[in-house]
This record gives sequence, C-alpha cells and structure tokens, in this order.
Amino acid sequence: MNIFKSFTLNWWQGAIFKWGVFLLGIVIGAYWPSVFSAYIPILFIIAVVFLVYITYIWWKQVSGPN
Repeated sequence: MNIFKSFTLNWWQGAIFKWGVFLLGIVIGAYWPSVFSAYIPILFIIAVVFLVYITYIWWKQVSGPN
C-alpha cells in the first residue's frame, strides 16, 4: 500500500473535505471564542464525520487492487 498514491474525489466529496477542514480550523484556532464557544462540540462532530468519510474514500482507493 502506497499512502502517497493519488486518488480522485467527486466535486461534492472535495466540498465535504473542505468544509471538514474549515470547521476543524474553527474549533482549533477559534479567533473569536465568544462567538464559536457555544458551537464547538457541534462543529467538531461535523468536522470529524466529514473527515472520516473522506478518509474512508481515500483508504478505499489507495488500498484497492493495483
């Protein structure tokens, strides 16, 4: 298995990945903690779900038959 093997995402899968990274950035870097502090658990759960899904797609493509 080559973890650096390229893989392909549909446009909506790429959008999910971008949203996941964006929301995780809000959780980690919260520049405005008073605005986002009430939503951190929700944003974190959404980010994890999105990123786990993309990881699953990636894993399926790189570990598939060569």
